[in-house]
Amino acid sequence: MEHIVTWFEVPALDIDRAVSFYRNVFGYEMQRHDHPDCQQAFFPFDQSGVAGALICGLGMKPCADGVIVFLDAGRDLRGPLSRVEANGGQIVKSRTDIGEHGFIAWILDSEGNRVGMCSPF
Repeated sequence: MEHIVTWFEVPALDIDRAVSFYRNVFGYEMQRHDHPDCQQAFFPFDQSGVAGALICGLGMKPCADGVIVFLDAGRDLRGPLSRVEANGGQIVKSRTDIGEHGFIAWILDSEGNRVGMCSPF
């Protein structure tokens, strides 16, 4: 097994609002793919084998108290963290030093999902 996580889905109530949030906070360019029963926007991915998407429809419901997916906030999460509230999100756990593994923070995205952010600085 190369990766424990291979795919993740982040629920959205409004796909355009959610795409805008992740683009403006993290700088992610997302690719849309809509199906008859749901709308998706794929997070950037590489050959690591881990990928994910925002998904609207199929009974998906944002959640602030479930599993936390940690997203790469780049070299220093202070930049993306500083853009959360201006883009309709909320900081739940401020930038926290986790030792040799860098820094993390928890946010609520524009849809109400609790999401983690991580970076070396």
